[in-house]
Amino acid sequence: MTRQTWTAVVSAVVFIALAAVIAFAPIPFVAWTAGDTYDVLGSRDGKPVIQISDIQTYETTGEMRMTTVSQTRVDAALSLPEALFDYFMPNRDVLPRTAIYAAGKSATQVADDEKTLMDTAQEAAKVAALRAADQAVHELPMVVSVRTSGPSNAKLEPGDLILRVDNVTMNTADDVAGAIKAKGVGQKVVIEVLRRSTTLSTTIDTVGSATDGRVPTIGISVGTGYQYAPSITFSVDPNVGGGSGGLMFALAIYDKITPGDLLGGRTVAGTGTMNAKGEVGAIGGIQEKIAGAQAAGAKVFFVPAANCVDTVGVSTSMTLVKVSTLSDAIKALPLALDPSQGARPPGC
Repeated sequence: MTRQTWTAVVSAVVFIALAAVIAFAPIPFVAWTAGDTYDVLGSRDGKPVIQISDIQTYETTGEMRMTTVSQTRVDAALSLPEALFDYFMPNRDVLPRTAIYAAGKSATQVADDEKTLMDTAQEAAKVAALRAADQAVHELPMVVSVRTSGPSNAKLEPGDLILRVDNVTMNTADDVAGAIKAKGVGQKVVIEVLRRSTTLSTTIDTVGSATDGRVPTIGISVGTGYQYAPSITFSVDPNVGGGSGGLMFALAIYDKITPGDLLGGRTVAGTGTMNAKGEVGAIGGIQEKIAGAQAAGAKVFFVPAANCVDTVGVSTSMTLVKVSTLSDAIKALPLALDPSQGARPPGC
């Protein structure tokens, strides 16, 4: 074999090896594709996805579908050919990994974060739906977190609603902060809380703050919680996380606790975060979610107003309805489902 032939063979082998390395080496990107949709008016494992008691409920028909995005797992890798395929395919997207996953977070930490977002979305959806249905909802200071090394550890829990401090009624988080600050360091304070419908009282010793030892603290952070009579629980696939289902949860709850049938046997879908005021927030993966909803047979899709710009160029047979609030969605639904009414819902 001549020197030129050997050179050509070696060059070819090196080229193939380098091509293989490039093809299979992981790259710092994440792929988004259409995920499953879930009927939040339906059932899971024989139980309603949304279970409501201690308030009159009404029969609903049709399907109200929460949409999701399927994305590369935090503990999985994306190759260059896969990324190129997803980039050029319709209704798919490729994003920098750092835009989706915080550096250094494990799969367990990411799952915990997603669960927290889901829990927050469900609680906000309850409050927004109850308020939209004119049900009484009372704001109360709530324990958000408890420092494990602090004096409240094993005495208070996140989610506890603070009713009284030293027998004085608390209405806001500032009330609680002021009552604790008025105590001296090393003093006892009696905290009365509502925990899962049970009123509890506990005595806690104040300690000096980590930033200023002269300022008393009991090692908790306090935010705003809510008290209401109905019991509302969820049976959602534990593999589904995040906060983008808030709007659909709220719509489903509202449909169940108000007279009439919003859907009339038809299928609608949508996405959007929800806060306790009923405001709808932007989400990611709108085009993928639209594709998933259409595949599930939805006729109407709710789009957060802030995401309308992301639907430009999207081809779909569904009616895309722009919403900024839960009230917008409730008012727009009959118009979107029955074009014969003449008026049209706001679209993107």
